[in-house]
Amino acid sequence: MRALAAAAAAAAALAIALAGCGDGASAPDAAATARATVPLTIVSGGRRHAFAVEVAATPEAQQRGLMYRTHIPADGGMLFAPYPAGADGKAGGARVASFWMKNTPSALDIIFIRPDRTIANIEADTLPFSEAPVSSSEPVTAVLELRGGRAAELGIAPGDRVAW
Repeated sequence: MRALAAAAAAAAALAIALAGCGDGASAPDAAATARATVPLTIVSGGRRHAFAVEVAATPEAQQRGLMYRTHIPADGGMLFAPYPAGADGKAGGARVASFWMKNTPSALDIIFIRPDRTIANIEADTLPFSEAPVSSSEPVTAVLELRGGRAAELGIAPGDRVAW
């Protein structure tokens, strides 16, 4: 029984680590055009950049990510925050995150966020449709996807603070 539980936990962790990496066999449904968003702010160099981002809250949404999207608003994106923090609010659920661009026709900036909500690294202008892994440089607790090139346009960099 304990082995079964460990295997289930490992499978769930793998699914989370590979968020956005599903095979995308089915296109998004009609509800895809009317998604709820949450406010997100990045503080960079004393400037505040406001976004309204979707939250990939379910395993299905995490697997689909921004696949098939041909338009990502300048102030839009998607937040993957599936990793629970420890009781102290620190690195409890932090892990190296890995994404890919399969079935994603739009270049993205993939922003990896530490447990203290500072940016660890940014993979800018990722290659559409690529199956090459895009990974965080260290364990993270959240990932933010923005329209490709947006981080550079706004001067967003590692060490900047993210709040949602």
